[in-house]
Order: sequence, then structure tokens, then C-alpha cells
Amino acid sequence: MTIFSDNRIIENVYDDIGFEDITTNSLVSDEKWAQAEIIAKEDGILAGMDVAHYIIDNFGLNISSSFLDGDSISKGDVILEFEGRARDILVVERSILNYLMHLSGIATCVYDTCQRVKEVNPNVRVACTRKTTPGLQKLEKKAVEIGGGDTHRFKLDDCVLIKDNHIQVVGGVIDAIEIAKSKVSFTKKIEIEVEDLDNAVRAAMFGADIVMLDNMTPPQIEEVLTTLKERRLRDDVLIEVSGGINPENILDYAKLEVDVISSGFITNSTKSLDLSLNIL
Repeated sequence: MTIFSDNRIIENVYDDIGFEDITTNSLVSDEKWAQAEIIAKEDGILAGMDVAHYIIDNFGLNISSSFLDGDSISKGDVILEFEGRARDILVVERSILNYLMHLSGIATCVYDTCQRVKEVNPNVRVACTRKTTPGLQKLEKKAVEIGGGDTHRFKLDDCVLIKDNHIQVVGGVIDAIEIAKSKVSFTKKIEIEVEDLDNAVRAAMFGADIVMLDNMTPPQIEEVLTTLKERRLRDDVLIEVSGGINPENILDYAKLEVDVISSGFITNSTKSLDLSLNIL
């Protein structure tokens, strides 16, 4: 694994165990051997297999699987089979399922959302935000990528993203852009969040690479796009729309000629994919 600390994964497993699994250790002998399988209880897109493999390997269990991250799975599919000490299987059961169900839920949501959006606008990107679970940001963003979405920023050092509170501190959109351009490497893009037409035009005029239209309605966004075209500024910037976008209204935004639609719902409001582990 390269995207997430291996040690952190195992630390999370042991944090779940505590001092010991008193139920398993009191009921199951150390010598007892068992086989297990993880079954899909609904259709979806698989994510988190590298994490599951790492946990299973770390506990000395033998694993077999023909499925990989990004595979489409159907209800009833056996996505993982493994064997080893029964105690070890029972100890890691919930940790493995938690990762797989959570990350596959994100990948499935993103995939479904991207498919719907692409039918309306094949050129727009669907992106997540930094509204992620503390400690799981990288894994959740990887699940977004597996589902066909854009990860946006992984960390604060990926690009400049000037938000409303930055503007409030600095004093205005133009000042914020000019200060950022003077202090940040040319290799870093500058994005700025605006909430009205005037500031969107200012941002485009003064050199922002990306203008995020935040919490604006589709008619307001259309007005911004029209104005930027009239002033021959539209081709100079990428337009991202964000704020209050969800599965119910995302197609209203997809119909617009924007470049990116970003939303927190695909990482912080998705339903876990239903999986179960059975001892054979």
C-alpha cells in the first residue's frame, strides 16, 4: 500500500480489539481452524481490497480472491475467501468489513453519480471535497477515484484555495489573488471561492486559475458563465460549482457549461455497501 500508512491500519485494528477479544478468547480454542468468506449483499463497486488484504496478511491468514478494486460486484458474489486460526478471523472480521463497506459505498455512490452526470454533460468532472472522515481522508479519496470521480485536493499544500474566511481576513478578492500570486510558486494553481457575479468577474480578471461558484443557484451560475463569455474571460479559468449539491439536484448543475461539480455528499453522506462475513 502506498496511499495510506500500513501502521495506521493495524493500529486501528488493535484499537478495536483493546486488550483482547474476550468473547472469542473465552469461546474458541487457540488451535481451532476455520474458513471464511465475504459476500456481497447488494450490487456495487468494490473498494478497499488492498486494505482488507493487508489486514488479513498481517494476521497470518491465507487469502484468495478474484476481485480487485474498481470491479463491479453483484448481490451474492463471494469477493474474498480466507482461512486460518478461527480466533484471528473473528478478531479482524469487523475491521475488514468496516473498511470494505465504507469505501465500497463511496465508490458506488461516485460511480452512480458520475454515470448520471455524464449522460447530461460528458465533459464535466465530479469531485469530492475535504469533508472527509478524520484519519480516513486518503482512503476515502482513493475510493472516489476508484468510482470515477476527481479527488480534488488531498491536502492543503496541493494548491491555493482561497475561501470566504481568507478573503474576510485579507480584505477582498483582488488582494487575496495578488498576494497569493506573489508568494506562491508558479507551479501551484490558485483557486478562489466566490458567491456572486461581481467577484467571479474580478477573480477571472485578476488571474485566478479556478473560480469556485459557491452556494449559487443554477440561474446565477448561468449569468456568471454568460458574463465571462461576453468579456472574453471564460476560456481563462476553470469553473467549479459547489455548495448544497446533492443527488437530488446535481443534474441541474450538470446541465450548465461548468468544468467541475464538487460536493461533500459523496464522502460524508454515503451509505455503506452491504457485505457480510460468514464462517464456513
